[in-house]
Amino acid sequence: MILARYARFATFLVALTGAVIGLAASPAGAQFKGATPSGNSMSVKAASAAPIDSYVVVTGSIVSHLREEYYTFRDGTGEIRVEIPDGVWAGRPVTPDNTVQLLAEVDRNRSGLVYLWVKSLEIVE
Repeated sequence: MILARYARFATFLVALTGAVIGLAASPAGAQFKGATPSGNSMSVKAASAAPIDSYVVVTGSIVSHLREEYYTFRDGTGEIRVEIPDGVWAGRPVTPDNTVQLLAEVDRNRSGLVYLWVKSLEIVE
């Protein structure tokens, strides 16, 4: 009787372990088929005045590195600070001579400065 209980418990543990390993190994993010953020194409000047938390698409050049993940982005209407996380670069080299298109969320720092938090970067050239 006790041996049967241990056998059932052992079977349960093996099944549970297999399920956990299966869930951990599945690429859940790659399976998503729903809506993703998209933004309206606009100039830097317009993006600077866009509502916080809205998504925008801007086209221009990354002209300088400020610090850490912060850069200066420029188009024909002006400049704005952008935050580009390491993963967004995807190992691609970008110079000020490249034209890029950024999908970004409009954000504001503690001092009130508006900047763009970049979600994706495409080289346009």
